[in-house]
Amino acid sequence: MAVNKLALIRYKTIDDCLKNRFRKWTLEDIIEKVSETLYELEGITTGVSKRTIQADIQLMRSDKLGYNAPIVVKDKRFYAYEDLGFSITKAPINNADVDKMKEIVGVLKQFNAFNYFDEMSDMIARLENNLYKSTKQSGNNIQLESNKLVKGLECIPPLYQAVLNKRSLLIEYKSFKAQQSQQAIYFPYLLKEYRNRWFLICKAKKRPGILNLALDRIVEFQELPNEEFVVYQGVDFDRYYEDLIGVTKNERDRAQKVILEFTNDHAPYVVTKPMHQSQVVLSKNEKTTTFRIDVVLNYELEREILGFGECVKVLSPRLLISKIKRRLEWTFNQYKTKEEVDIK
Repeated sequence: MAVNKLALIRYKTIDDCLKNRFRKWTLEDIIEKVSETLYELEGITTGVSKRTIQADIQLMRSDKLGYNAPIVVKDKRFYAYEDLGFSITKAPINNADVDKMKEIVGVLKQFNAFNYFDEMSDMIARLENNLYKSTKQSGNNIQLESNKLVKGLECIPPLYQAVLNKRSLLIEYKSFKAQQSQQAIYFPYLLKEYRNRWFLICKAKKRPGILNLALDRIVEFQELPNEEFVVYQGVDFDRYYEDLIGVTKNERDRAQKVILEFTNDHAPYVVTKPMHQSQVVLSKNEKTTTFRIDVVLNYELEREILGFGECVKVLSPRLLISKIKRRLEWTFNQYKTKEEVDIK
């Protein structure tokens, strides 16, 4: 049962009232106290209704939230806890809540394996210890896709701080095509992940446009406190990347209508796991299903399409057809024997 923030404030305030043995609490007193608290904490000036507080008390009495609060009415007027030492803050966690918290700890442990934020380690350890000290340890029930051999993950915490605090960076970078690494000044704007590989979205001081630097190609970097940071002035990055598969894009790129024809034995996989948020089904016949996505043409899109192998055919645009066709020809030639090459 989902509980919102205002409801929790009401329950806690009612609990504080009923724990106070130095005063007798009528329903009107409780309503007044809850209204005051909502105003102080949330700025709510409309108060709270009698029906709401009565419903809250009934819920606290029940086991729906695991409270089972022993709330009684004395002299047909005053509300109190029958158990003088009771408080909903002391209520034990039920088994369902423990199981859910174990799942959450499992997820946090998977994220922590990437060393995203070092300070998470102690917090996760304490959570796990408190959860499992009174229950039997079970195996991990959830796994996230990860690759601990990927380089550059240790850069994420300091780069995140640089993005957060708008710090200029001197980065030594060696791209896959370069013979030697090069140093340059960059202004970091965003950390972005694509298929377990991380990228720093940034702007170079002496180059126009937005760049993405793969973290596994960063040799080293350092903050430049005396270098003025150039703030990004473009559209927000959620919009910037919404027409994209992957990370490769420049500010002049625009989405194109990509039409893909899948065999019907594979189409259900594309339906249940769309290639992109813009994906729609255009048509379907006995053998194939045709989809449309509106995305920028880039290397990651080509790899995505090639990954489907013989199950997909590109129908448009022509530029993408020629690129996929050329790459498939290169792939085919890789498997030609010497005899086949000589005959040709």
